[in-house]
Amino acid sequence: MSSTSVVPTGSIRQSLKTVIENSTIQRVLLALILINAVILGLETSPEVMTIAGSFLIALDKAILAVFVVELSIRLFVHRFAFFKDGWNVFDFIVVGVALVPASGPFAVLRALRVLRVLRVLTFVPSMKKIVGALIKSLNGMLSIAMVLGLLYYVAAVMVTKLFGEAFPEWFGSLGASLYTLFQVMTLESWSMGIARPVMEAFPYAWAFFIPFILIATFTMLNLFIAVIVNAVQTMHDDDNKDELDAEKVTQQQLLEKMQQLQSELQALRRDINKPQEEESESR
Repeated sequence: MSSTSVVPTGSIRQSLKTVIENSTIQRVLLALILINAVILGLETSPEVMTIAGSFLIALDKAILAVFVVELSIRLFVHRFAFFKDGWNVFDFIVVGVALVPASGPFAVLRALRVLRVLRVLTFVPSMKKIVGALIKSLNGMLSIAMVLGLLYYVAAVMVTKLFGEAFPEWFGSLGASLYTLFQVMTLESWSMGIARPVMEAFPYAWAFFIPFILIATFTMLNLFIAVIVNAVQTMHDDDNKDELDAEKVTQQQLLEKMQQLQSELQALRRDINKPQEEESESR
Protein backbone atom coordinates (compact mmCIF):
# COMPACT_ATOMS: atom_id res chain seq x y z
CA MET A 1 0.00 0.00 0.00
CA SER A 2 1.27 3.45 -0.83
CA SER A 3 0.98 6.15 1.79
CA THR A 4 0.61 9.81 0.90
CA SER A 5 2.39 12.36 3.06
CA VAL A 6 0.33 15.38 4.05
CA VAL A 7 2.23 18.66 4.07
CA PRO A 8 1.29 20.75 7.12
CA THR A 9 -0.66 23.90 6.28
CA GLY A 10 1.65 25.93 8.50
CA SER A 11 4.71 25.00 6.46
CA ILE A 12 2.92 25.88 3.20
CA ARG A 13 1.91 29.22 4.68
CA GLN A 14 5.46 29.92 5.81
CA SER A 15 6.85 28.98 2.38
CA LEU A 16 4.39 31.26 0.61
CA LYS A 17 5.21 34.07 3.02
CA THR A 18 8.90 33.71 2.21
CA VAL A 19 8.12 33.84 -1.51
CA ILE A 20 5.75 36.82 -1.39
CA GLU A 21 8.12 38.84 0.83
CA ASN A 22 11.14 38.09 -1.35
CA SER A 23 12.81 41.32 -2.51
CA THR A 24 12.92 40.14 -6.13
CA ILE A 25 9.19 39.38 -6.11
CA GLN A 26 8.52 42.79 -4.57
CA ARG A 27 10.52 44.50 -7.33
CA VAL A 28 8.66 42.52 -10.00
CA LEU A 29 5.30 43.57 -8.53
CA LEU A 30 6.45 47.19 -8.41
CA ALA A 31 7.48 46.98 -12.06
CA LEU A 32 4.06 45.53 -12.97
CA ILE A 33 2.34 48.41 -11.17
CA LEU A 34 4.37 50.94 -13.15
CA ILE A 35 3.67 49.09 -16.41
CA ASN A 36 -0.02 49.06 -15.51
CA ALA A 37 0.14 52.82 -14.93
CA VAL A 38 1.54 53.31 -18.44
CA ILE A 39 -1.16 51.05 -19.91
CA LEU A 40 -3.95 53.00 -18.20
CA GLY A 41 -2.47 56.21 -19.57
CA LEU A 42 -2.24 54.81 -23.09
CA GLU A 43 -5.88 53.71 -22.91
CA THR A 44 -6.91 57.38 -22.82
CA SER A 45 -5.56 57.85 -26.36
CA PRO A 46 -8.03 56.89 -29.13
CA GLU A 47 -5.18 56.59 -31.65
CA VAL A 48 -3.23 54.14 -29.47
CA MET A 49 -6.35 52.11 -28.70
CA THR A 50 -7.10 51.85 -32.42
CA ILE A 51 -3.64 50.43 -33.10
CA ALA A 52 -2.99 48.27 -30.02
CA GLY A 53 -6.20 48.37 -27.98
CA SER A 54 -6.75 44.62 -27.79
CA PHE A 55 -3.15 44.00 -26.74
CA LEU A 56 -3.26 46.67 -24.00
CA ILE A 57 -6.56 45.34 -22.64
CA ALA A 58 -5.21 41.77 -22.56
CA LEU A 59 -2.00 42.93 -20.84
CA ASP A 60 -4.03 44.92 -18.32
CA LYS A 61 -6.13 41.86 -17.49
CA ALA A 62 -3.00 39.70 -17.14
CA ILE A 63 -1.43 42.17 -14.69
CA LEU A 64 -4.71 42.35 -12.77
CA ALA A 65 -4.69 38.55 -12.53
CA VAL A 66 -1.19 38.70 -11.03
CA PHE A 67 -2.40 41.21 -8.45
CA VAL A 68 -5.36 38.98 -7.56
CA VAL A 69 -3.06 35.98 -7.09
CA GLU A 70 -0.70 38.06 -4.95
CA LEU A 71 -3.54 39.28 -2.70
CA SER A 72 -4.95 35.76 -2.45
CA ILE A 73 -1.57 34.47 -1.27
CA ARG A 74 -1.27 37.27 1.27
CA LEU A 75 -4.80 36.52 2.52
CA PHE A 76 -3.93 32.84 2.88
CA VAL A 77 -0.66 33.64 4.68
CA HIS A 78 -1.96 36.25 7.12
CA ARG A 79 -5.63 35.17 7.32
CA PHE A 80 -7.68 37.61 9.43
CA ALA A 81 -4.54 39.52 10.45
CA PHE A 82 -4.43 40.69 6.82
CA PHE A 83 -7.20 43.22 7.51
CA LYS A 84 -5.45 44.64 10.59
CA ASP A 85 -2.95 46.40 8.35
CA GLY A 86 -4.38 49.52 6.69
CA TRP A 87 -2.10 49.12 3.67
CA ASN A 88 -3.43 45.61 3.07
CA VAL A 89 -7.01 46.91 3.21
CA PHE A 90 -6.06 49.65 0.76
CA ASP A 91 -4.60 47.10 -1.69
CA PHE A 92 -7.67 44.88 -1.28
CA ILE A 93 -10.07 47.73 -2.10
CA VAL A 94 -8.05 49.04 -5.04
CA VAL A 95 -7.76 45.62 -6.67
CA GLY A 96 -11.35 44.74 -5.78
CA VAL A 97 -12.67 47.84 -7.56
CA ALA A 98 -10.98 46.68 -10.76
CA LEU A 99 -12.82 43.33 -10.56
CA VAL A 100 -16.28 44.92 -10.50
CA PRO A 101 -17.84 44.95 -14.01
CA ALA A 102 -17.60 48.56 -15.22
CA SER A 103 -20.98 48.69 -16.93
CA GLY A 104 -24.42 50.04 -16.17
CA PRO A 105 -24.57 51.80 -12.79
CA PHE A 106 -20.95 50.78 -12.13
CA ALA A 107 -19.60 52.52 -15.25
CA VAL A 108 -17.92 55.14 -13.04
CA LEU A 109 -15.65 52.38 -11.70
CA ARG A 110 -13.89 52.29 -15.07
CA ALA A 111 -12.21 55.60 -14.18
CA LEU A 112 -11.33 54.32 -10.71
CA ARG A 113 -9.15 51.57 -12.17
CA VAL A 114 -6.31 54.08 -12.19
CA LEU A 115 -6.26 53.83 -8.39
CA ARG A 116 -4.21 50.67 -8.87
CA VAL A 117 -1.26 52.96 -9.59
CA LEU A 118 -1.40 54.11 -5.97
CA ARG A 119 -0.23 50.64 -4.93
CA VAL A 120 3.25 52.02 -5.57
CA LEU A 121 2.90 53.58 -2.12
CA THR A 122 2.83 50.15 -0.47
CA PHE A 123 6.04 49.04 -2.21
CA VAL A 124 8.19 52.16 -1.69
CA PRO A 125 9.11 52.61 2.01
CA SER A 126 9.91 56.32 1.70
CA MET A 127 6.48 57.05 0.19
CA LYS A 128 4.89 54.87 2.83
CA LYS A 129 6.50 56.97 5.56
CA ILE A 130 5.23 60.21 4.02
CA VAL A 131 1.66 58.90 3.83
CA GLY A 132 1.95 57.62 7.39
CA ALA A 133 3.12 61.06 8.51
CA LEU A 134 0.16 62.69 6.74
CA ILE A 135 -2.25 60.34 8.50
CA LYS A 136 -0.64 61.00 11.87
CA SER A 137 -0.88 64.74 11.33
CA LEU A 138 -4.63 64.64 10.60
CA ASN A 139 -5.58 65.63 14.15
CA GLY A 140 -3.39 68.72 14.08
CA MET A 141 -4.49 69.56 10.54
CA LEU A 142 -8.14 69.22 11.55
CA SER A 143 -7.67 71.75 14.36
CA ILE A 144 -6.02 74.21 11.97
CA ALA A 145 -8.78 73.61 9.40
CA MET A 146 -11.42 74.43 12.02
CA VAL A 147 -9.66 77.70 12.87
CA LEU A 148 -9.33 78.50 9.16
CA GLY A 149 -13.00 77.68 8.59
CA LEU A 150 -14.02 80.02 11.41
CA LEU A 151 -11.84 82.75 9.91
CA TYR A 152 -13.42 82.17 6.51
CA TYR A 153 -16.94 82.36 7.89
CA VAL A 154 -16.32 85.63 9.73
CA ALA A 155 -14.56 87.14 6.72
CA ALA A 156 -17.31 85.98 4.32
CA VAL A 157 -20.03 87.56 6.44
CA MET A 158 -18.02 90.81 6.57
CA VAL A 159 -17.43 91.09 2.81
CA THR A 160 -21.01 90.11 2.00
CA LYS A 161 -22.28 93.02 4.08
CA LEU A 162 -19.54 95.44 2.95
CA PHE A 163 -19.26 94.72 -0.78
CA GLY A 164 -22.31 92.57 -1.61
CA GLU A 165 -24.48 95.31 -3.10
CA ALA A 166 -21.73 96.76 -5.29
CA PHE A 167 -20.30 93.42 -6.40
CA PRO A 168 -23.09 90.82 -6.27
CA GLU A 169 -21.21 88.41 -8.57
CA TRP A 170 -18.34 88.09 -6.09
CA PHE A 171 -19.92 88.91 -2.73
CA GLY A 172 -23.68 88.80 -3.33
CA SER A 173 -24.24 85.76 -1.09
CA LEU A 174 -22.41 83.88 1.62
CA GLY A 175 -21.51 81.07 -0.79
CA ALA A 176 -20.20 83.49 -3.43
CA SER A 177 -18.15 85.31 -0.80
CA LEU A 178 -16.62 82.04 0.46
CA TYR A 179 -15.60 81.06 -3.08
CA THR A 180 -14.16 84.52 -3.82
CA LEU A 181 -12.17 84.47 -0.58
CA PHE A 182 -10.83 81.05 -1.51
CA GLN A 183 -9.61 82.53 -4.79
CA VAL A 184 -8.01 85.39 -2.87
CA MET A 185 -6.31 82.94 -0.52
CA THR A 186 -4.77 81.04 -3.45
CA LEU A 187 -3.44 84.42 -4.74
CA GLU A 188 -4.98 83.71 -8.16
CA SER A 189 -5.69 87.17 -9.73
CA TRP A 190 -6.54 88.48 -6.29
CA SER A 191 -5.09 91.95 -6.86
CA MET A 192 -5.95 92.95 -10.44
CA GLY A 193 -8.99 90.67 -10.64
CA ILE A 194 -10.72 91.35 -7.29
CA ALA A 195 -9.00 93.70 -4.86
CA ARG A 196 -8.31 96.65 -7.19
CA PRO A 197 -11.84 96.70 -8.72
CA VAL A 198 -13.29 96.65 -5.22
CA MET A 199 -10.90 99.41 -4.12
CA GLU A 200 -12.18 101.64 -6.91
CA ALA A 201 -15.55 101.66 -5.17
CA PHE A 202 -14.23 101.23 -1.61
CA PRO A 203 -10.76 102.87 -1.31
CA TYR A 204 -10.10 101.34 2.10
CA ALA A 205 -10.87 97.76 1.02
CA TRP A 206 -7.13 97.02 1.17
CA ALA A 207 -7.48 97.14 4.98
CA PHE A 208 -9.48 93.90 4.69
CA PHE A 209 -7.70 92.06 1.87
CA ILE A 210 -4.11 92.46 3.04
CA PRO A 211 -4.67 91.20 6.65
CA PHE A 212 -6.84 88.37 5.28
CA ILE A 213 -4.07 87.23 2.92
CA LEU A 214 -1.41 87.51 5.63
CA ILE A 215 -3.46 85.41 8.05
CA ALA A 216 -5.14 82.90 5.72
CA THR A 217 -2.38 82.35 3.17
CA PHE A 218 0.94 82.89 4.87
CA THR A 219 0.12 82.03 8.49
CA MET A 220 -2.53 79.28 8.38
CA LEU A 221 -1.11 77.38 5.40
CA ASN A 222 2.37 77.47 6.92
CA LEU A 223 0.84 75.95 10.05
CA PHE A 224 -0.35 73.02 7.91
CA ILE A 225 3.19 72.57 6.63
CA ALA A 226 4.59 72.80 10.16
CA VAL A 227 2.25 70.07 11.42
CA ILE A 228 3.22 67.74 8.54
CA VAL A 229 6.95 68.40 8.98
CA ASN A 230 6.64 67.74 12.71
CA ALA A 231 4.88 64.43 12.03
CA VAL A 232 7.61 63.38 9.55
CA GLN A 233 10.33 64.30 12.07
CA THR A 234 8.56 62.35 14.81
CA MET A 235 8.35 59.25 12.59
CA HIS A 236 12.03 59.65 11.67
CA ASP A 237 12.99 59.85 15.35
CA ASP A 238 10.89 56.77 16.14
CA ASP A 239 12.59 54.84 13.33
CA ASN A 240 16.05 55.85 14.55
CA LYS A 241 15.20 55.11 18.18
CA ASP A 242 15.59 51.36 17.69
CA GLU A 243 18.95 51.87 16.00
CA LEU A 244 20.15 54.18 18.79
CA ASP A 245 18.98 51.70 21.43
CA ALA A 246 20.82 48.89 19.64
CA GLU A 247 23.99 51.02 19.51
CA LYS A 248 23.71 51.77 23.22
CA VAL A 249 23.32 48.06 24.01
CA THR A 250 26.37 47.25 21.87
CA GLN A 251 28.42 49.95 23.57
CA GLN A 252 27.35 48.69 26.99
CA GLN A 253 28.35 45.15 26.06
CA LEU A 254 31.75 46.34 24.83
CA LEU A 255 32.27 48.29 28.05
CA GLU A 256 31.41 45.26 30.16
CA LYS A 257 33.83 43.09 28.14
CA MET A 258 36.60 45.67 28.54
CA GLN A 259 36.00 45.81 32.28
CA GLN A 260 36.04 42.02 32.43
CA LEU A 261 39.28 41.93 30.42
CA GLN A 262 40.82 44.54 32.73
CA SER A 263 39.87 42.48 35.76
CA GLU A 264 41.42 39.37 34.22
CA LEU A 265 44.63 41.27 33.44
CA GLN A 266 44.85 42.53 37.02
CA ALA A 267 44.31 39.00 38.32
CA LEU A 268 47.02 37.72 35.96
CA ARG A 269 49.44 40.38 37.19
CA ARG A 270 48.78 39.40 40.78
CA ASP A 271 49.42 35.74 39.95
CA ILE A 272 52.72 36.67 38.26
CA ASN A 273 53.87 38.98 41.06
CA LYS A 274 52.86 36.66 43.90
CA PRO A 275 55.87 34.20 43.60
CA GLN A 276 58.27 37.12 43.38
CA GLU A 277 56.85 38.66 46.54
CA GLU A 278 57.03 35.34 48.39
CA GLU A 279 60.66 34.87 47.29
CA SER A 280 61.60 38.36 48.48
CA GLU A 281 59.92 37.75 51.85
CA SER A 282 61.80 34.45 52.34
CA ARG A 283 65.12 36.25 51.87
